Amino acid sequence: MAGKVGGSRGGTIAEPNVIPFIDILLVLLIIFMVTAPIPTVDIRVDLPPPNPIPIRIEGLNPTIVGIRETPGGMQVFVDEQVVTLSQLGSVTLQHAIRNNPSLETEEIYEKARIFVRADQSTAYGNVVNVMSQLSAEGFVKVGIFAETASEG
Repeated sequence: MAGKVGGSRGGTIAEPNVIPFIDILLVLLIIFMVTAPIPTVDIRVDLPPPNPIPIRIEGLNPTIVGIRETPGGMQVFVDEQVVTLSQLGSVTLQHAIRNNPSLETEEIYEKARIFVRADQSTAYGNVVNVMSQLSAEGFVKVGIFAETASEG
């Protein structure tokens, strides 16, 4: 038996060692999780109570900022007046002063309501961009104007 060659014990092992492969995948997963981009734009959402009752604020009329997608690009309207993004803050301020004569000029930024309205086809990024620009101009009460399906 001492001279026996071959057999089941003397061959090479052809099984791959998967432990280092799994370790590398786990390290790559951790690297991708750490370096993933974090959202940079947040929209504050104040949810209404269940079964809300429509509230009418006497003396305060909202200023409507509309966004429409056209073949030429995005168009922004303040109370149906076409404006550019660079004019948005000043024109909105003028309309807010006109729509809320009961407010002092210093109170407009804090108390005037600005509603952003957009079609369903409008890109979400455009809506957020307009809302961010209005907030950066100093308007505190910037919200999204919503309609039910029966109103549209």
